[in-house]
Amino acid sequence: MKEVNQSAQDSAAYEGWRQIVAKYQQPDARKSTWQIVNSFGGLFLTWALMYFSLNVGYWLTLLLAIPAAGFAVRIFIIQHDCGHGSFFKSRKANDSTGIVCSLFTLTPYRFWRKSHAIHHAHHAELEERGIGDVWTLTVDEYLAAPWWKRVAYRIFRNPFFLFGIAPAVNFLILTRFPIGGEREWRNGERESVLYTNLALAGLFAIFIAWIGVVPVLAIFLPTVVIAAAVGTWLFYVQHQFERTYWEHTPEWDYTLAAMHGSSYYRLPKVLQWFTGNIGFHHIHHLSPRIPNYNLERCHEENPLMQRVVQLTLWSSFKTTSLALWDEEKRRLVTFREALRPRAGLRAQDAA
Repeated sequence: MKEVNQSAQDSAAYEGWRQIVAKYQQPDARKSTWQIVNSFGGLFLTWALMYFSLNVGYWLTLLLAIPAAGFAVRIFIIQHDCGHGSFFKSRKANDSTGIVCSLFTLTPYRFWRKSHAIHHAHHAELEERGIGDVWTLTVDEYLAAPWWKRVAYRIFRNPFFLFGIAPAVNFLILTRFPIGGEREWRNGERESVLYTNLALAGLFAIFIAWIGVVPVLAIFLPTVVIAAAVGTWLFYVQHQFERTYWEHTPEWDYTLAAMHGSSYYRLPKVLQWFTGNIGFHHIHHLSPRIPNYNLERCHEENPLMQRVVQLTLWSSFKTTSLALWDEEKRRLVTFREALRPRAGLRAQDAA
């Protein structure tokens, strides 16, 4: 009862947030249009430079893949806002723009929009894990799991796999199938996977006929691999920090899940631009209807929005060792911390 009361008090501390965010929820067509122009324009220009760089050396092509990936991430943020209906006032404009973006992010728009909505509705709710989130086990679940599941989980949480291999596999292969989509989804979510695949096949056929299969792969693959890794890192670090928030359904609170379960990722300005202000993730979870270009202003103008965990680029790297949610300590812990109590109990039993 004491924990429930404390949770209620914590939630009450953010009373009035709805009135605060309301003034930032109106999209600006000029800002949205300019964001489309500079994001797609930047990607196309960088891809053109990558094509000509093939005559110089592939090392230069790979260097140019870094800004190309940045523009791809920015396009994903546009798709992300469209999925929340926050980029334009018109739903048709949001959906049309989101679908176009999906051809460059390799992420079927309607299918992703549904799974991402579930993420927002149940983020940090222990009983609702599994759709649109990073696989996270509690300490007790991990210790009670069969050996093969523990091995699989350790492989999955290994930084090399989680940020190196998994992102490319996810965006290049897994998103080609309606994996994780419930059959009762009835708004074209599952069909959008097929339509996106067909459109991508057509685009690739055109580009291959134009410049050849080798140049297409040489330009496209490094862009996707880097962008996928960056996108996965952003999603991970904004939720998987030590003093994050997880709660069982009866005590789960939307406000606390947003403000305590999401971080403010303070990035250098150039990285903040390429990542579309997604570092203000606590505000985004609090109010997904705020366009990305209004998030920083909402944060800076309201002290209430600054009462969150702040991560810097340097401190964020320390989160990679965290792996399990400790329900007693109410924080994410490393495998070593989780296994230490069990080792102590074994020693006592042996004595």
